[in-house]
Amino acid sequence: MKRTWFPAVMVVAFVAAACTGGGDGGESPGGNGTTGVEHIILWQGYGAPTQPGETPNREADSMRALVEEFNTTHPNISVEIINYNNDNALAKLTVALQAGEPPDVTYQYGSSMPQLAAAPGIVDLTSRVEASGFDWNDFYPGEREAATVDGRVLGIPALVDNLAIVYNKDLFDKAGLSYPTPDWTWDDFRTAAKALTDPATKTFGFAFPADASEDSVWHYDAMLWEAGGDILNADNTAAAFDSPAGVTALQALADMAVTDKSVYMDFQNTKIAGLFNSNKIGMAVTGPWDLPSFPNVNYGVQIMPMFPGGDHQTIAGPDNWVLFDNGAARLDAAWTFVSWLTAPEQVLTDSLVTGHLPIRQSVTQLPTFDRFATKFPGVDVFVANLANVQKARPVLKAYPRISEAMGQAIIAAMTGEKSPQQALADAAQQVNDILAIPA
Repeated sequence: MKRTWFPAVMVVAFVAAACTGGGDGGESPGGNGTTGVEHIILWQGYGAPTQPGETPNREADSMRALVEEFNTTHPNISVEIINYNNDNALAKLTVALQAGEPPDVTYQYGSSMPQLAAAPGIVDLTSRVEASGFDWNDFYPGEREAATVDGRVLGIPALVDNLAIVYNKDLFDKAGLSYPTPDWTWDDFRTAAKALTDPATKTFGFAFPADASEDSVWHYDAMLWEAGGDILNADNTAAAFDSPAGVTALQALADMAVTDKSVYMDFQNTKIAGLFNSNKIGMAVTGPWDLPSFPNVNYGVQIMPMFPGGDHQTIAGPDNWVLFDNGAARLDAAWTFVSWLTAPEQVLTDSLVTGHLPIRQSVTQLPTFDRFATKFPGVDVFVANLANVQKARPVLKAYPRISEAMGQAIIAAMTGEKSPQQALADAAQQVNDILAIPA
């Protein structure tokens, strides 16, 4: 399953009066005064569980199984799952808040946290995560950063990932190429992509999500950082991606797409996994979520290439479980559930089904962790690659609009509509105009 993203532009206005959850200690609407069972609502964004004859939806299937286990082992709490698409999470939540009917727990993108910080009824979890026994520092630093806004912990990590090269060993062997190594540069990557491309068989050396969405930007960001650049300046008041480093990163993509024609441009962002699984793509820069989708490929995984004098930085996409206050009893039940769901044992259970990277560092110390790398060859590279996560995207309400401008620039350069320098300069002007207006 490909990683999904927030819509390119999302303007959210949370109205304080929209929230009816009071947290006043009285019996919540979800409680059952007769049976003593507290009923809570969980919104999970992986879609519906697999039905007979359908392609497996491992993420939704895993969530359903975990919730069923929790409900069995916690008879005083009943968790009801509502399925939806993560891309609609913020908009769906906005409507629910306006109606005064927020869920107890919702999966939200880490990039949405600045907007959510003003949401009525959102729960400040700071004191809970700092309590004895929860071990907040067991989560990776980038996850904790994405869950925190203005010093308040507003989410519990739900997912973390990063980008690396997933390559088709058989296509490399056929082309007489050596496999990628940790010493690869982007010039090495370009040479291999060109050699792997065969127009006669419609085989491409590389594939890129070219819908100008945050997925496009996410891939570029890692290259920008590797080249020594940044998205914005130090105080987030102006664009910085139009620097020489930014041009270097985008030129590398444009050279492959426009000059070499070695890139499959997926303008709908729906076909890369299927084409890779059909041996039509030599390399994909993707994340661990895609590994279960490649049962027919003899693949390998390697960290991303670097630019001369640079490093192998990658990017993480931490997402969060966010809680809303629908009364003290429901809130306590929701916290019990999220604490259980994000405990090491349950995290590993989910990882073994979905290929998700462990959100807690201690998961790697569990006796059965070795089964993870055995089941999903190469996933251990992604786990180690978390050490290459050094930067995060700006935590700003304006970020979706910044991403939209950057996404359009990336695709303009990769289609030859503009030079990389001009595309980035135009996008930087748009971003500076956006940042000039107070949030």
